[in-house]
Amino acid sequence: MIQALRRRFLMIAMLSLTGTLCVIGASINLGNLYRITRLSDTAIELLYQNDGTFPLADGGRPDVAGGFQITEETPFETRYCIVHLTEKREVREVEMEHIAALDREKVVDLVSEIIRDGKKSGFNGYYRYQVFEKDGESTIVVLNCFLQLQSVYNVLQVTLLVIVCCVTLVFFLLLLLSGRVIRPFTENMERQKRFLTDVSHELKTPLGIISANTGVLELTRGKDEWTESIRNQVKRLDSLIKDLIELSKSEESVKESEFTEFCISHIAENNADSFRTLAQSQGKSLVAGIEPQVRMRGQEDSVTRLVTILLDNGVKYCDPAGTVTLDLRQKGRQIVLRVSNPCKDMDPAQVPHLFDRFYRADSSRSRQSGGYGIGLSIARAVTEGHKGRISASYEAGNVVFTAVLPGGTGKNPQP
Repeated sequence: MIQALRRRFLMIAMLSLTGTLCVIGASINLGNLYRITRLSDTAIELLYQNDGTFPLADGGRPDVAGGFQITEETPFETRYCIVHLTEKREVREVEMEHIAALDREKVVDLVSEIIRDGKKSGFNGYYRYQVFEKDGESTIVVLNCFLQLQSVYNVLQVTLLVIVCCVTLVFFLLLLLSGRVIRPFTENMERQKRFLTDVSHELKTPLGIISANTGVLELTRGKDEWTESIRNQVKRLDSLIKDLIELSKSEESVKESEFTEFCISHIAENNADSFRTLAQSQGKSLVAGIEPQVRMRGQEDSVTRLVTILLDNGVKYCDPAGTVTLDLRQKGRQIVLRVSNPCKDMDPAQVPHLFDRFYRADSSRSRQSGGYGIGLSIARAVTEGHKGRISASYEAGNVVFTAVLPGGTGKNPQP
């Protein structure tokens, strides 16, 4: 459980960090691309408005228009061409003295693609263009944005590299320090387990004395309702102590070195036969649908306890004359164990709390049946210890418990 908590902490921390860095990186790069695009569009509009030249302020001083700075070097640093079209969208004139990468044929092909797209502005490769219309004729200004787009690509590469380095560094730091982070929780759990174990053992002695004294009273005064009540309460406390000890043990980390391969179908069949008799004695019935020869790796005693708890819970809380259903199937690499029983008085709001310690959906019925609300907590601990999952649901008046366990190497051949 501690290792699962540590893995969950690492996963949440890394997902949070990665998500935050990705949002920051995406914002930086999208903002950079937007800035480059806006400056390119400003330059194109200036060229169109000033007949293919960049205007300078009075005295030749640098000018800033829409964030685009214009100096005496700007006409030589900016590569562009201007194409004038007729009303029929045919090339009438091409101004290309400010670009060397394109000849007239390439410009005509580029203009054809722009006209075919039908957009007023956009990118064609690393060329940014805008289409202006006036008096039925069109003018297309094409701006070479290779250097600007290259800078955007370089920023993207640096951003990705920084994100990967940060995530890797933080992952190893968390891997080294996560033990310290969850240490208080680990120590608290250990103290809680120790407390349960110590209290359980300490209670055994006074219960033994009470039981012995009750026996002496019965020998000297005979049995009566008071001594019988004392013995019943001693039995209940003894049962509670055993459940607490079992719960403490089941929550300890399961060692895979102790796993063996066994047939869970046999376990389910044996338990079904045992509880079928118990159910019949209470006017109820039990139906089992068990796929034969389903095998798994795990602690056989713990899995047996899991099946016993679910069947015991189903028989105890099944409606009078109801039918408890046990179903065991292998689906792919997983084993699905389902136990359901009718329970018309069940409040659906109680379902999420059924696995809580000492929680009893119907305390009056629990007192009659001797339950303390610990069994399902043990079932959850056993399932999670085998790297499985268990859930409860309320479907059409039936309480359904579903345990999903990892399967073994497969099935034995039929004899």
